[in-house]
Order: sequence, then structure tokens, then C-alpha cells
Amino acid sequence: MRIGLLTEGGYPYVAGEARLWCERLVRGLPQHEFELYALSRSAEEEGRGRVPLPDHVTRVTTAPLWAPADDGRTHARRERRRFTACFTDLVRGVCAADPDAFAAGLYELALLAREHGGMYAALRSETAVRTVESACRAPGAARALQAARVADLLAFVDELERVLRPLSLDWYEDPGLGATDVCHATAGGVAALPGLLAKRFFGVPLLVTEYGVRLRAHYLVRAPEERPAVRALLGAFHFRLAAEIYARADLLTPGNAHARRWQERCGAPRQRVRTVYPGMEADRFAAVGEDPESGDPDTLVWVGRIEPAKDLIALLHAFAEIRRSAPHTRLRIFATAFVPDYLADCRSLAAQLFPDEAADARTVGENPVTFEEVGGPGAPSAAEAYGAGRIVVLSSVIEGFPITLAEAMFCGRATVSTDSGAVCEVIGGTGLVVPPRNPRALADACLALLGEPERALRLGAAARARALELFTVEQNVAAFRDGYLELLARGSDRPDGDVPFARPAEARVPGHWTTPTWAVAGPAAGAEAAL
Repeated sequence: MRIGLLTEGGYPYVAGEARLWCERLVRGLPQHEFELYALSRSAEEEGRGRVPLPDHVTRVTTAPLWAPADDGRTHARRERRRFTACFTDLVRGVCAADPDAFAAGLYELALLAREHGGMYAALRSETAVRTVESACRAPGAARALQAARVADLLAFVDELERVLRPLSLDWYEDPGLGATDVCHATAGGVAALPGLLAKRFFGVPLLVTEYGVRLRAHYLVRAPEERPAVRALLGAFHFRLAAEIYARADLLTPGNAHARRWQERCGAPRQRVRTVYPGMEADRFAAVGEDPESGDPDTLVWVGRIEPAKDLIALLHAFAEIRRSAPHTRLRIFATAFVPDYLADCRSLAAQLFPDEAADARTVGENPVTFEEVGGPGAPSAAEAYGAGRIVVLSSVIEGFPITLAEAMFCGRATVSTDSGAVCEVIGGTGLVVPPRNPRALADACLALLGEPERALRLGAAARARALELFTVEQNVAAFRDGYLELLARGSDRPDGDVPFARPAEARVPGHWTTPTWAVAGPAAGAEAAL
């Protein structure tokens, strides 16, 4: 089977959890051919290089979303009229919430890009800006859109050109995405756009996986200083794009029920949605998980990226409450990455809350709070970090699928978590869950487990059993393998009537066997030759 794998900002580049699960998927299915189509987000990302790829990755094609993509072409008068018509449909679909107009405009723009190019210049033209302005001023447009000024319109069309850049890529013609058996987008949004076009124009089945809902991420990461009109325009566009992807995908595989609910609220048909949990390498945590009584029973452990969404401020206040009742308790914070300003704020707060005890990792063992790195040269591994204590804490106010929580479960650790994202689904009753932004509740839950070490051991054992059942690489790869086969079994939607496997794999190998005997002398001769 030939699988076209679509990525954005992840595999095959070296950083990020999105890279890890894609790599595990590809290496777990060596019997299939993978063709990789990757969109990069920054020059820094490309500069870090790519991971080594296995031999059954037969094609790697990349395109940057961060660099200008001017092909030097401009449209003649007829093409300009055609662009204006389909772009008008697209922005009317955005501003007036018209899904049919949005889809018609999107696919007509894709046809224009395939036939004539020139989309970079067209999308940044005065015509594009005036078209968006007219749609914003039209009756029925939201009040925030009606207030859009010229600077807002320019910012929107600039971002729109970047997001629609896949329309102009040369990824679709044979031997590109149009010739694959299945197209697998590893995220929604712009990453799935090439798969949407391959399905529309070539009938290639489309599978879309979302471990973090891209539409939700868009709402969360917009800069606070961004003007309301720009936020409203981009939010409406990404909603319409997500709804079109969900409506057209043959199979949607959210990574948890939280993501599934987002997809269904955006119009995804329930019969085409199937939850597939992320797969993690359980062997990395086996040594710690099989020794549940290792670690300091008076130590709380936090592991993850230090950033505002993780709400370490609330955790530090909760720990101050814990120290009043259990003065020998320690908190070890292990950073896999960090936002420098937020880390500085956390260190400053720790120094204020514990003025007589410096929060410095160089003297681990003497301080109640330590900030340490994990995974770097000379630093402890993730398994060693979880094994430092018997209780792992997660204090986030925003979560998708909590990877660190699942890793703690593999390590057989009892957990205390805030109710955010897919936390309750992942825990499944094997840990304590409290409301977010509530240091008192977080402290009470931690004290309950610190005071009952046998209960903590029982919860840790149950958590490890649950993780081994649901979150391993093996179950993840098996689910996608079954999904690929299911899509092929449904039959083909290819416009030319072609069907999967009609062209055998050996036909792509140079040699005399590329022309079967029956193709020359007829089926009977081929049967006799086989005898």
C-alpha cells in the first residue's frame, strides 16, 4: 500500500511530539510504502535537520510556510476575473458563514492555481483586499468584521496567502499524492489541505488524525494584542476550513474524546470518527514501572514544558499549603522545555514563598522546590524524573492529550491532576482529579496520597495497567493499519475509475517483469505460463 503522509511542523524534522508519533507509525508499518509531504513552519525548524528515515519512505517532499512563495506569475485578464469570482465565494463563505460558498471558492482557487499559478500575487493584490472589505461590509456579517480597517484587511490577506499556499504546490500529479492509495494528514487545518485536494480531484481516501485540535489551538495561540477584526476573520476562516475537512474526510481519528467532541461540534459525522490514542514506548519506563516502591515517598514530581498553560504558579501556592501540614515534603520540577520569562516568574515566586530556602537545583536534597532539566546531557532521563518520587502532579489549565500524565502512568506513579483537556479520560479513575486554578484542592489531594502511601501504590499499579492497555505504540500502529485497510475496502472514488492495487507494486521495479505475460498474450497464456 502507498500512503501519503502529510505533516506540518513535525516529522521528519527533529523536534516535537508530533514527530515522535509519526516516526513510530512509519517504523511500525515496514510492509507499506510511505511518501512524506511535509510543511515546515520556520527556518529554525528546517535548520535543526531531519531524522533518519527508513528505506520504505520512498519519497520526501517539503515546502516552507514561512518563506515567500512568489512563482513570478501574474494572471491575464480572464484569469483575474476568474480569481475574483472564486475568491469572492471563499470570503463570502467566511464572513457570511456559508459553507457551500466557501467550498466552491476553495476548490475553484485550487483549480486556478494548478492551471495558471500566480496565487501569491493574486492573494496579495488590491483586488483581494477590496473583496474582503466588501464581504465584511455586507449585510449579515458579524459586528467585529464590519469594523475591520485597512490594516486589518492587509493582515488577514497576508495570513490567508500563507495558509492557502498548499493550493499552489506541485504535490498532486502522478507520481504525487494523486497516485497514493491513502492520504493520511497528521493534523487538521493547513496540514490536511493537500489531502482535501487529493480527495477532491483524484478520489484518494483521506484520513485525518488530530491529537490536538488545530482549530482549538488557533483560538488559544492568537496574540492578545491582535486586533479584534483580524481575530474574527482568521477565526471564521479556520472554522470553515476545519468544517470542510471534517465533512469530507473518509475517516477521522482524534486522539481522545475531548478532541472528538470538538470535531463533532464542527460537523464531523459520528460514523466516520474513531478515537485512536497516541502510542508511547512503554519500554522506556519499564524499569521504574516494575519497581513501584522506588522513589522518595515524600517527594512530589512535576514534568513538562514550563509555560503559563501549565499553571506552575498555582502548583507553587498549593505546595506552600502542603508544607504547612507536611514540612518534610519536597517538590521537584523537571523541565522538558521552558518559556524563559515564565520560568523566571516561577523561580521568583518560589523564593518569596520559601524565603529561607533557595530554589536552586545545584543543591538537590536541601531545598523544598527545585527546578531541573530533563533529557539533556548529564540530566536525568524522563523515567528517572518520574521515579524521583511516588506522586506526580499535573496543574495545567489548558491541555490536549496529557503526554506527561500517560508517561507517569507507565511508571506506575499515583497522580494528582487538574480537570483539563483529556485528563479524566486518560486517568480513568486511577488518580485524583481536582478543579483547575484551585491550589487548596490541589494541596488537599496531594496530602491525601502523602498520608496514605499504600493507596498511592495501589493507584500507581492500576494506572500502569491502564497505560499498558491503551497507550502503547503497538495499539496505535494496529489501529492505523486497520484504518488504512478499511478505507481501501470501501472502494475507490477515483474519477478515472482506477482502483487500489490495480497497478501492482512490482510494476514500479525496473526489469522484464514490469509487463505481465497476460498483458501481452492474453489471460490464457498468462495462466499457462504460471503453470
